[in-house]
Amino acid sequence: MNEVHLVEAILEIEFDAAQANAGEFEREYEVLGEDDAIGQWLRAAKAKGETSESDPVVLHLIVELYRKLDRLEQVMTNSTPSHCALKHKEMIGRIGFEHFEISEPLLTEGERYYGRIVLPIQNKKVVPLYFEALSPTLAKITQIHSADEKEWDSYMMGKERKKIRKLKGNG
Repeated sequence: MNEVHLVEAILEIEFDAAQANAGEFEREYEVLGEDDAIGQWLRAAKAKGETSESDPVVLHLIVELYRKLDRLEQVMTNSTPSHCALKHKEMIGRIGFEHFEISEPLLTEGERYYGRIVLPIQNKKVVPLYFEALSPTLAKITQIHSADEKEWDSYMMGKERKKIRKLKGNG
């Protein structure tokens, strides 16, 4: 196996063997990957060119504010969406573009898993994914929604830049 490039990043993951509850996991994966109403509206508006004169940063912030209000409403009305129960909850210590490493040796090499990772970006994004165990601690992401993959890659690059700045400051 080629050397896998990983950087330190402390994240929490919940996971279970993919075949443990395949139908439920696939439904949750699809639901968590769907755009909410404001996301669908924004994508349609961009496609029609209606956002061409808008400041993209302000537009993004307004959309995130709407999503936050929506989540607050869900909490207040006690209608927050529930997630599938997953067997394991563990810490991730290092991540790469397609890989991550968990703290404890809980994985069975070659087995496929379904999991959820909460990325600490703007509003703590829940990222559903499927991965395969390459060792008892190392996993390769095999399926992730494209929007989530961009968030994951961006988060990983941010950690990489932080590491480089730290090395430059100490070197």
